[in-house]
Amino acid sequence: MSDTRSDATDKSGQFIVESLSEAGHLIVKKSIVPDETTRIRQLFEDWRKEDTLDVVISTGGTGITERDITCEAFAPYVTKEIAGFGELFRWLSFEDIGAACIQSRAFGALCGKLLLFALPGSTGAVRLALEKIIVPQLDNRTKPCNFSLLLPRIRGEAKG
Repeated sequence: MSDTRSDATDKSGQFIVESLSEAGHLIVKKSIVPDETTRIRQLFEDWRKEDTLDVVISTGGTGITERDITCEAFAPYVTKEIAGFGELFRWLSFEDIGAACIQSRAFGALCGKLLLFALPGSTGAVRLALEKIIVPQLDNRTKPCNFSLLLPRIRGEAKG
């Protein structure tokens, strides 16, 4: 989510694509959308219709300034908040940036059958979230549990 980034300058988005690709995940969609609620919601509406998507990771717009509206844009779609994600992200961020971590409203949520992670725009924050939380949780070898094993149940494809 950005009014200022382009494909050439979107280092955080590029890091997400590279990290997930290296971990063996298929990147189905990537887009840069302005910090406008209607544009974010329209893109998310379109992506929710895709049967090939399991996880959406956004970057940017999770701060506290007037233009930081990512959390509000996604709010109507949240069916279950993953509160531990934001808590753990800020706790890990504290080690890097100190009390400034409280300015982040990064969150994780289930939106129907899609997992959504809304991350800050900084590449350092994206790296932290991916390396310490998201990539391990999307790896079915992570024990004792992980999102990878839950995805079929979330999508209604398996019982249990």
